[in-house]
Amino acid sequence: MEYRKLWIILTAVILVSFGVLLYFGNEIYRQAPPIPEKIVDTDGNLIATGEDIKDGQNAWQSTGGQQLGSVWGHGAYIAPDWNADWLHREALNILNQWSNTEFNTVYEKLDSEKQAVLKARLVKEMRTNLYDESSQTLTISKFRAQAFKDLSDYYRKLFMNDPEMLELRKAYAMKNNTIKDADRMAKLNAFFFWSTWATVTERPGEEITYTNNWPPEELVENKPAGHLLLWTGFSVIMLIAGIGGMIFIVAATKEDKVGSYPVINPMKGLALTPSMRAILKYFWVVVLLIVLQIITGIVTAHYGVEGQELYTIPIADFLPYSLTRTWHIQLGIFWIATSWLATGMFIAPAISGYEPKFQRFGVNFLFGALLIIVLGSMAGQWAGIMQKMGYSTNFWFGHQGYEYVDLGRFWQAFLFVGLLIWLVLMFRPLMPALKKADENKTLLILFAISIIAIAAFYGAGLMWGQRTHLAIAEYWRWWVVHLWVEGFFEVFATVVIAFLFVRLGLLKIKTATVAALSSTIVFLSGGIIGTFHHLYFSGTPTVVLALGASFSALEVVPLVLMGFEAYNNMKLSKETDWLAKYKWAIYSFVAVAFWNLVGAGIFGFLINPPIALYFMQGLNTTPLHGHTALFGVYGMLGIGLILFVLRAMDTEIEWNEKLLSYSFWGINIGLALMALLSLLPVGLMQTIASVNHGLWYARSAEFMQTDTIAFFKWMRVFGDTIFAIGAIGFAYFVLTLKIRFNK
Repeated sequence: MEYRKLWIILTAVILVSFGVLLYFGNEIYRQAPPIPEKIVDTDGNLIATGEDIKDGQNAWQSTGGQQLGSVWGHGAYIAPDWNADWLHREALNILNQWSNTEFNTVYEKLDSEKQAVLKARLVKEMRTNLYDESSQTLTISKFRAQAFKDLSDYYRKLFMNDPEMLELRKAYAMKNNTIKDADRMAKLNAFFFWSTWATVTERPGEEITYTNNWPPEELVENKPAGHLLLWTGFSVIMLIAGIGGMIFIVAATKEDKVGSYPVINPMKGLALTPSMRAILKYFWVVVLLIVLQIITGIVTAHYGVEGQELYTIPIADFLPYSLTRTWHIQLGIFWIATSWLATGMFIAPAISGYEPKFQRFGVNFLFGALLIIVLGSMAGQWAGIMQKMGYSTNFWFGHQGYEYVDLGRFWQAFLFVGLLIWLVLMFRPLMPALKKADENKTLLILFAISIIAIAAFYGAGLMWGQRTHLAIAEYWRWWVVHLWVEGFFEVFATVVIAFLFVRLGLLKIKTATVAALSSTIVFLSGGIIGTFHHLYFSGTPTVVLALGASFSALEVVPLVLMGFEAYNNMKLSKETDWLAKYKWAIYSFVAVAFWNLVGAGIFGFLINPPIALYFMQGLNTTPLHGHTALFGVYGMLGIGLILFVLRAMDTEIEWNEKLLSYSFWGINIGLALMALLSLLPVGLMQTIASVNHGLWYARSAEFMQTDTIAFFKWMRVFGDTIFAIGAIGFAYFVLTLKIRFNK
């Protein structure tokens, strides 16, 4: 079989890549920063316990976790990175203690020679690892113990309701009484201390910290280690080599063209089964979720300029920033995933021409389950962030605190079960087609594999528990975010589009199959091990950084050819008159190719190399990549799939082309303006500040509240408004479309 070599290569890529991912995942378990059973000072006084640290991690999660500031660089962007903030404040506190004791003045007023002496002492004090593995005890000096006490008081005032901190809370978009309980606050401080200790304490026998010297902080000599530069250079070499190889393969491959295109729409007269008709309501919910996501996005963005209010309305009292940001991200994932899952359930019977018994019931049952998950998880997150739940209740039904997988464990497990139901609903109609030995079988097998992967890999989100070590939880979290969202959904989308083009007679099955297999091989070659590029500074060993840098560069390789894909799709849309009816669906696929190149490729590689991410992690360069990749690629693909299915449901109905035109260009122009007028300039200015002064300054209220930054924050209004008009126009189109189901 001519596909045999491609299957062998794909199998080898998957087995080897997951072998590497699992092996070094075990190393993360083994080498994660230790959580001491107790922290004491040199006089033996108890500072905190390991239980305090673990409870403190749960307290942090209950505030919204990574939706309110960030820890180890992962999270939101208005409040500080708490580790960078704590580290800088702790370093200054100790320096001032010594300076006042020895010179009777504060550190900043000393001459450079005395400052150099104290700084050298501080570096030794902070970077020396005093954790005793045998007794599982961490010993700190009385000066560091005093700093812990002083900073605990500072954060208590900030996170609770001290009037002295009101303006700073507004600058950080924090509601008053983010933490309501004094005991919970004390434990949160223990977690902040420990997670910061890991960023500045050197690994045993090494000269780098547990987080590879991140965050940048000159006072304690947290600087880029040599291996960051080495692997950055190597990642660029891998990128160049990969692009060269890809161009050679494309140039050497002859395209198997269709020759003549169908004169009549092949989808005309498609017999719609009851389950296929039941898909329409999924799209109604999708567009409603899009509108709700836009509303939460507007509120979330506005928090960056008013802090606790929405045009003087004290909205933080009942819809705080960490909640609106949670909902904004989660709704995006929900509607994009729902559009793809619904498309799959429409395509499966269309491929086989077979409708199993009770298939419509299953589609409707899954619809109800998804509604319960969306509404239930959102309600739970509100209750969790409003501090109405205990640690365990919050973990199960509230807010887990991890960006992109914020929903409580119960809702997470419920969604996993829903995906397994979807898996069954997909395979039941596909089985007759899979049993046939025809030319479609290879592409169908790849389709089946992607379906299984989508259902199974969300299960990685169940691999951590309520008190799991942060480094380990981060490892599994990125299995969901990177492998599930960015990986196997990408394979699924590639195969679905291939099937659609074959069904329309625009591609031969051989061409589509080879293209789908080749694309999957190339993407997964870098994408699986490339998961590690999210974990450079998350308490992982150096080898993780090396692998992540090398293989994440390969993720960009197939994206450089997206311009050709866009061009080819544009040509296809003009081949026959009847294809004009699919214009906006195909144009959406063109937009996917464009944003794949720009959002995932250019803006992704902007932050992926280790030395770049060292200074950029946690800055607005990350949402720059996130918005243009998540919505630009996956969102536009969801919109394209919806339009394709709607057209297949009724091939003759006249669409409001003017409305779709305004919608399409509004969404894409608005997204571009959002990126170029606000996120990119703010991110680059923050990067300069991070290089010159440290991450603490780039994320500080002092820097982020300057007139220049405020100006660029307000510049988002233009892009956001145009984008919102376009998206609402699309929602209106879908909700008002009068489908006349074909018999």
